[in-house]
Order: sequence, then C-alpha cells, then structure tokens
Amino acid sequence: MSRRRPRRVFLAGLALLLAAAGPAPESGGAEVRTADYVFSYRWPAAVEAVPDLRSRLMKDQEAIRRAFAEEAGQARQAAAADPGRPFLPYELSVEWKVAADLPAWLSLSQSLSVFEGGAHPNTGFDSLVWDRRAGVERPPLDLFTSPEALDAAIRAPFCDALDRASGDGFDACIRPSGQAVVLGSSDRKRFTRIGILVAPYAAGPYVEGSYDVTVPVTPAVLQAVKPEFRAAFGP
Repeated sequence: MSRRRPRRVFLAGLALLLAAAGPAPESGGAEVRTADYVFSYRWPAAVEAVPDLRSRLMKDQEAIRRAFAEEAGQARQAAAADPGRPFLPYELSVEWKVAADLPAWLSLSQSLSVFEGGAHPNTGFDSLVWDRRAGVERPPLDLFTSPEALDAAIRAPFCDALDRASGDGFDACIRPSGQAVVLGSSDRKRFTRIGILVAPYAAGPYVEGSYDVTVPVTPAVLQAVKPEFRAAFGP
C-alpha cells in the first residue's frame, strides 16, 4: 500500500496540471473514404495557429483530393469495361510534420504515400518553411543563394552519410538540392541542421526504401545562405 500511494498522488497532480493547461491543440486535415479511393491529408497542431498557412494547406488538400478522385473514378470505369482487369481502391496519404518550431519560423516536412493499383505504393517527400515575420511561405531552397551553392556546402557529408546508409557502396551520388530539403533545429532558436529526404528509386532500387540524411549547419552552409536570412541559421 505504501508504494501505491505516491503514484496516486502523482497522477492526481498531473491531472490537475493538464486541466489547468486546457485541451491540447488538435491537428487538422481530413479523411475521405469512397468505393473508389481512400484519401487522408493531415497537418500538425502548430499549423492551426497560423491561419494563412492553414488556409494554404486546406486549398492544397482539396485540389489533391479532387484530382485523385477523378483519377480513381476513371480507373474504376476502365476496370469495369474489362472483366479481366480487377480494380483495387486507390489510396493516398499526405502528412505534414513539424521539423522545427522557431520564434520566427515554422519548418514542415511532408511525406506522401500513394497506391494506384501497382505492385506497391509509391512514396514522396516535400517541405516548406513559414516566415512568421513576413507572413509568407518560403520553399527552403529560397533561403539559399542557389541550389548549387547548397550542394557545394553539404555534398561531401551528405554523400558519405548516404553511402553508409545504403550499404551498397554506390559511386554516383545524387544532388542534395534535388531532394526534399528540410530545415531543422536542435536549440529551437535557429536552423542548426539540414535534413535531406530521399524517396525510393532516387538513390537505388525500390527495395532499399527511402533515406533520411541529416547534416549540420557549418560555416560553409552559412556562406550559402542569403545574407538576409543568415541570422536564422547557426552551427
């Protein structure tokens, strides 16, 4: 009995703290299921606090859903006209996650999975940063002087990490800027690291899957950042 009592006190105290804090913000998005397709599009709670960004993702969600619904409907009609061609409902999942939540910036990464009746689903990635001070969305590469400058600054550590992760000793490395570039942070004050999300097929066969490579922000990276954004980055 003496061992259980402190646990009950702790849980009661935790419940009071949670009640005082109020309900946690909820994530946003939608899920739609029909005979033709299953569609899911989600974003984190941090987006709900940025009305303009939320509106942008809502428009993206609806545009993608409409196009996907039309494509899935056409595929069902084609299968109905061919008795030897079975139809499996299409599936599309889009999820945005917080990569860095800074005072002046919100960095998001996106993962996408789509199944359109093939041998397996396909995967893709995307990213964005929201400039809180300017109230605008900026593609991560827009914060650098050029994609080539970023490539030159991170190519060596990126290729070394990708080579180790792949385990096949591939020789031809891919361009980091050609993948999804995600700005991350270890101190929640500045961008201190850069993530590169590599989709299947980009660096090897599908069976190898995707890769997530992270490199630090170094003096070389800082030199590749546009002067007006340099204060947002740090080693």
